[in-house]
Amino acid sequence: MRVALITGITGQDGAYLAKFLLAKGYQVHGMVRRGSTLPFERIADLTDKIELHQGDLLDQMALNRLVEKVQPSEVYNLAAQSFVPTSFDQPILTGEVTALGVTRILEAIRTVNTNIRFYQASSSEMFGKVYEEPQRETTPFWPRSPYGVSKMYGHWMTVNYRESYNLFASSGILFNHESPLRGTEFVTRKISYAVAKIANSLQSELRLGNLDAERDWGFAGDYVEAMWLMLQADTPDDYVVATGQKHTVREFCRLAFERVNLDWEKYVVVDKRFYRPADVNTLCGDSSKARKELGWEPKVSFEQLVHMMVDEDMKRVKAEIKLAEEQA
Repeated sequence: MRVALITGITGQDGAYLAKFLLAKGYQVHGMVRRGSTLPFERIADLTDKIELHQGDLLDQMALNRLVEKVQPSEVYNLAAQSFVPTSFDQPILTGEVTALGVTRILEAIRTVNTNIRFYQASSSEMFGKVYEEPQRETTPFWPRSPYGVSKMYGHWMTVNYRESYNLFASSGILFNHESPLRGTEFVTRKISYAVAKIANSLQSELRLGNLDAERDWGFAGDYVEAMWLMLQADTPDDYVVATGQKHTVREFCRLAFERVNLDWEKYVVVDKRFYRPADVNTLCGDSSKARKELGWEPKVSFEQLVHMMVDEDMKRVKAEIKLAEEQA
């Protein structure tokens, strides 16, 4: 039985990846930070099938002990301070976790067992102020946020350990990928959740920032398969994972509100407070390398993704209303 260790297992990608690997017959271990409450909502249905361990990307010795204990054949580093606006408010913490945390995991692997295969979750935010469109593996990076800078550090450190120590270390440069498990602080889920609340008369408006920002949005469930495929390849490498199609925040809003038969323009308000100090205007990926070498391709369309998120949030909101009524 193959053994996988996932950092960030309680996040969106971690939950989908854990389910995917369990279906493949893996023994799955997850690293979680200690807290007074632990956010297990996304993996609530998996807690009897996976083993969780307390750990932190800031603690080198704890990471060494964890890798030694679990003895994984594959490590997936999905943990990060991943909310771009927060990275402007907390740039040092973002660097410690999202950048240096990668080095600490790589050091743990190098120290314990160099045969472990390693996946690093890189990000399209590294491209930032893009040099070319679409962006591919050879496109130069120009990050526009502390998050993007930190991800770039982690990406190049992964390349460095691969070349310096012959580790099987691959990076997936994943473009925006969403799902019903996305946190409500992210714009896509902020929209779908607000749509559900507005449709049920619990909210009157939705305040957003730059409606013209363009992103290449895919389904997180599709993208975790690409992570796994990278570690099944004969040689380690870096791959862009994307749909190759871009859409504006405005278009996301339109489709989301149309799903519940509402006109988005009646409810969406542009609020300058949600603009970033340095914004990324457009991102669109060329995943032809992953499609050719790994045999990967996205299955869920943009429209299907939007509808999926709205439908699930409609169920959530109705459940919340029912619970509130029962408790009243």
